[in-house]
Amino acid sequence: MAITLTVIFAAAVLIAAWLVKRVRDRRLLDNHSITPEALQQLLGSNEDILIYDVRQPLDLLADSEIIPGAKRIAPKEIIENPSLIQKEREAVVYCTCTSEKTSREILQRALSLQFVRVKFLKGGLGAWKAKGYPVEPYTQTFHLDSSD
Repeated sequence: MAITLTVIFAAAVLIAAWLVKRVRDRRLLDNHSITPEALQQLLGSNEDILIYDVRQPLDLLADSEIIPGAKRIAPKEIIENPSLIQKEREAVVYCTCTSEKTSREILQRALSLQFVRVKFLKGGLGAWKAKGYPVEPYTQTFHLDSSD
C-alpha cells in the first residue's frame, strides 16, 4: 500500500512539473510572438525592425512570395549560425506552417543564446496573406537542400 501511494505521489509530482513547464513555455512563446496586425502597424510606423523569412526551401518553392523587406535565410543556416540575426535589433521570423514549427525552433534557439528581441509571426506567411497584407515575388536563387 505504501509503495502504491509513493508511486501515485511521484506520478502526480511529475505531471504537475510537466504542466508547470508547459505553461511557462507557452507564456514565453506568447511574449515572443507578434500578430500580423501588430507587425503591419510596426512596419507602417517605420519602426526599425528586421524581418526574416525562415521557410524551408520546398515551402519557398511552393509559394514564392515574401513579405516586403524580409530577408530570406534558410532555417538550417540560422540554427547553425544564430548570429545571422542581429541581436541588438528588433526582429521577426516567419515560416509557412500554421503551427509555426520552424519559426518557434528558430526563436527557441535565439532565446537560448540571449537574443531577447526576436519574435515569431503568429500564423506565419499564411496569416499575413489572409489579412490582405502585401507580399512580393521572391526572385532570388536558393538551394533545395534535402537535409533542411
